[in-house]
Amino acid sequence: MTPVRIHDDRVCTLGEGPLWHPERNQLFWFDILENRLLSRDDGTPLDWTWDETVSAAGWIDRDTLMVAGESALWQFDIASGDRKKIVPLEADRPDTRSNDGRADPLGGFWIGTMGRNAEPGAGAIYRYFRGEVRKIYQDVTIPNSICFSPDGDTAYFADTAKGAVWKQRIDRAGWPSGKPEIFVDFSGVGIVPDGAVCDAQGNVWIAQWGGWRVACHGPDGRFRLALSCGAAHTTCPAFGGDNLRQMFVTSATTGLEDGALVHQPGGGCTWVADVPVKGLPEHRVIL
Repeated sequence: MTPVRIHDDRVCTLGEGPLWHPERNQLFWFDILENRLLSRDDGTPLDWTWDETVSAAGWIDRDTLMVAGESALWQFDIASGDRKKIVPLEADRPDTRSNDGRADPLGGFWIGTMGRNAEPGAGAIYRYFRGEVRKIYQDVTIPNSICFSPDGDTAYFADTAKGAVWKQRIDRAGWPSGKPEIFVDFSGVGIVPDGAVCDAQGNVWIAQWGGWRVACHGPDGRFRLALSCGAAHTTCPAFGGDNLRQMFVTSATTGLEDGALVHQPGGGCTWVADVPVKGLPEHRVIL
């Protein structure tokens, strides 16, 4: 792997949800606590401010994203900035917000919610599919690591507060089948799993909050290698770039003392590195 470098030096309080749009060859990501969606176009920084917390996205077509917010899933026009509500998402819960999410292989979208102060068990994980949002897991504190295996048979997700990542068999319609099983349990070693993404070989790359890196685990859960990053609080990886052989990594400054920020000039920035594996193109969301 080549050394990690800064892709975008705008400092996010809580950078999250990187999405490489496969038709635009463009990265989008969020600063959750500042209600911002960010991107770059031919080197030009782009920035959209929302009137609610936004945290994750999928692509609908070349010009349109699905954006997950605290009260709804939104249809977002990239060129104009116009947005239209698709379906509500915990709109009756002002105490919660959206967090990690990703499109699934059948055109659905998995999205987690959590308490604004990470209250224990206040969150859930939902699946949007064909115009309907259905709760698939409840009593989650900090939902993360939502991603899908290359064959489309397995979903992964984490509860960061528990330090564990689970794997879940999914049926032909994309719904969970049977009970989830532990994929990797970090709770005994103090590692805090955040966002994750699968590569084309079925490895799962998991950002480690406070760990200065993204760790690669094989389909058997065993650690294989790691991408070191210039920020302590790495939050989520995404494959992109030419032939999907680059890894972009968002990061955060929240949770760091002011003194620590002095020693982390790249904290909150968005990073990129060339990696020795190929990623998977993000699935399209079907409305």
